[in-house]
Amino acid sequence: MKMRVSEIFTSVQGEGIWVGVPSTFVRLSGCNLRCVWCDTPYASWAPEGPVLKLDEILRQVAEAGVKDVVITGGEPMLFDPVIDLCQELRILGHRITIETAGTVFRDLECDLMSISPKMSNSTPGVGGVYEGHSSAVPLQISPEWRERHEATRLDRGPLKSLASYYALHQLKFVVQSPADLIEIERLLEEIGHGDSERVLIMPEGTDVSTLHARARVLVPECIRRGWRITQRMHVDLFGNTRST
Repeated sequence: MKMRVSEIFTSVQGEGIWVGVPSTFVRLSGCNLRCVWCDTPYASWAPEGPVLKLDEILRQVAEAGVKDVVITGGEPMLFDPVIDLCQELRILGHRITIETAGTVFRDLECDLMSISPKMSNSTPGVGGVYEGHSSAVPLQISPEWRERHEATRLDRGPLKSLASYYALHQLKFVVQSPADLIEIERLLEEIGHGDSERVLIMPEGTDVSTLHARARVLVPECIRRGWRITQRMHVDLFGNTRST
């Protein structure tokens, strides 16, 4: 069992209902989407990292000595060995979070299924470049990838299955403006998701000033709808850097 891993590091969870929890992050490399505002291009737009055996991943997690493990990406649900990784982590007594865009359903060991459906604000334009947050070379946006992203980013079947199968889940939406909230409301209605406390709104941005400005605008909108708002605490603490 092997998987490409872009990084394994220990920090605190910066987003969602378990924000602030010390966690070891296993970032798998590879993604079926190309979000224009992606902050981990090294695991999606230009996947990198060594191909590691399952035992090596578990060894590095054990060395961290932290109970919580976040399996993230890229898109971790693409890879069959993620099932075995979760099983072994459970045997070792870890509490597991999966971070996924919700385009693939898998039945695996998981304590929190963190689902981040990608709305229309994620779709890249055509003919431009994506600078990334750590890429050495700008990445060209091809028409083919734009079409593939737009066709794949929202699959209501897996999304609905994940939200109904995993009792402890969160739906975390990246939002640029209040206009995005109308689109989110329509999606929640389509998949029959009525638990407002599991809906989290996270402002898009990779710098503190942008995140805070957008959050202030979104707060009254979240209050009105009974949704939660979540910041990106790791950006507040460490800036827009890898392994944080």
